[in-house]
Amino acid sequence: MKYELKPLSDLELSALLKGEGTSRDAAFTELYNRYSSRVFLYCRRILGDQEQANDIFQETFIRFLKAASGEANMTNVPAYLLRIARNLSLNARRNQKMTTPIEHFEFPVEDRSVESAELASLIAMALDLLPEDQREALSLQTYGGLSYDEIAEMMEVPVTSVRNWIARGKSRMREILTPYLADEVATPSRKKITK
Repeated sequence: MKYELKPLSDLELSALLKGEGTSRDAAFTELYNRYSSRVFLYCRRILGDQEQANDIFQETFIRFLKAASGEANMTNVPAYLLRIARNLSLNARRNQKMTTPIEHFEFPVEDRSVESAELASLIAMALDLLPEDQREALSLQTYGGLSYDEIAEMMEVPVTSVRNWIARGKSRMREILTPYLADEVATPSRKKITK
């Protein structure tokens, strides 16, 4: 008879972080593997700079480990990580505004084709045109994978505000992107016919 080990829950893994040794290291590695890409994409979206996002991303996990090793009781690890990332990102953005204007960044894409890069650039541009509350709520939902309740708790606003911001943000993005996407559909590439 073959036994399969059941993967540990986030709660069980965060409890192991309070200990020492290999189980602590293994627990941190597992949580890092589960949530690192989500946290990095969020930092990248908010900050718009690869290097700065990487710094904030690393600082997020350092602070997470310190908090988890201490008295912090984490019932929702991804939300806890994103709260740390959000606070660090907003502080970095505030400091950046004081010194230099925020630069635009390119939306990360898996497919490196020209069409995907162009679409990604359009989406990033549309997100940048949204009011800050709508942009942040959409980023937390899209990149962070958070629910309305988790976003509301993180942003310290009512759930109805989050729902409205996301609905309005998506609607506004459709308005912004429709002319660009309509042009792509309406004008497919035509080949010249020569006789």
